[in-house]
This record gives sequence, C-alpha cells and structure tokens, in this order.
Amino acid sequence: MKWYHYIAAFFAGALLANAVPHFINGVSGNPFPTPFANPPGKGLSSPIVNVIWACLNMLAGYILLRVSKTTTKNNLAMLVLFLGILAISILSSIAFIDKVKL
Repeated sequence: MKWYHYIAAFFAGALLANAVPHFINGVSGNPFPTPFANPPGKGLSSPIVNVIWACLNMLAGYILLRVSKTTTKNNLAMLVLFLGILAISILSSIAFIDKVKL
C-alpha cells in the first residue's frame, strides 16, 4: 500500500466513528451539535440534520475506506483505521463533556 492509503484509512475511521453519535441522537429524536448549528459545533441541530450529517459521514467514510484498500490482512492499515476511530472518539469526548461537580 502507498502512504496515501494509510491517510485515507485514518480519515475513514474518523468519519465512521463521528457518524455514530449523530446517528444515534438523530434517530432517537434528540438535538445534538453539528457544524451547522449556531454557534457551529456548540449549538444544537435538529434530529433530522443529525441523521443527514451522520449519513454524509458514513458515505464519505465508506468511500475513503474503499480508497484506502484496507483489509483485515493488512495489520498496519487496520491499526491506522482504528487510530482514526480512537482520535475522533477522544476529541469528541472532550468536546461534548458535561461539567461534572465532584
């Protein structure tokens, strides 16, 4: 695999993982932040916007996954894919953290 296949795998993992909270909140009827909210990423978007955003993330993630040529036989490509999942998951957990009183 070429170097750009690994970059595509990383971003495929990030986009596919990013789709999860938007899709779950959207189909549950809950508002959730999207880049289209006011202010972007902090305000709440409607459930329909979240479902559409999740589907766009899934489509782009799928396309990048195909471009990356990632297979379960290539351990490095799988690692990079999961690093993309891990990166966006950690960033999301920080961005959407609730202020908890200890």
